[in-house]
Amino acid sequence: MKYYARVDDQEFIIEIGHENEIMVNDELYKIDFQKMPDSGVTSLIIGNRSLEAVVEDKDGSWQVLIRGDLYDVEVEDERARRLASARGDLQVADGEIVMRSPMPGIVIAVSVRKGQTIHKGDKLIILESMKMENELRAPRDGTVTQVSVEPGVSVEKDQILVVISDEHSP
Repeated sequence: MKYYARVDDQEFIIEIGHENEIMVNDELYKIDFQKMPDSGVTSLIIGNRSLEAVVEDKDGSWQVLIRGDLYDVEVEDERARRLASARGDLQVADGEIVMRSPMPGIVIAVSVRKGQTIHKGDKLIILESMKMENELRAPRDGTVTQVSVEPGVSVEKDQILVVISDEHSP
């Protein structure tokens, strides 16, 4: 399973591997991780380094205290991220956005056309998958520069649906 962790302005992509292995931003680490019962302390050995941390869930994010430094950490798994992307809930930087299908399915409706100015949250595509209709929404304001699908077509996971530019049409 892949997780996305944000600490301050840094994002870390974490993949939980086989026993005692994790990948952080494509770098493999051997670990030993133990949560101490009834103490709230977590012991983590990474390579030859030993760390102890106090970890608390605070309203959907985590507070982590390591060696006297307190970190606010937001963690999202890959399924939640795909769902947020489909809903248009992700914070998206400037530049071109390529909206891809979060799952295989059939395009039920396309609500935009090339050249159209859109706003964050606008409905772009309705995709049916596993007998459920999923509305894919714009993650930010912009202009549609490409529409790659039409109603009735089948799409695969990660297939390009719509491309959005941050430039607005005149």
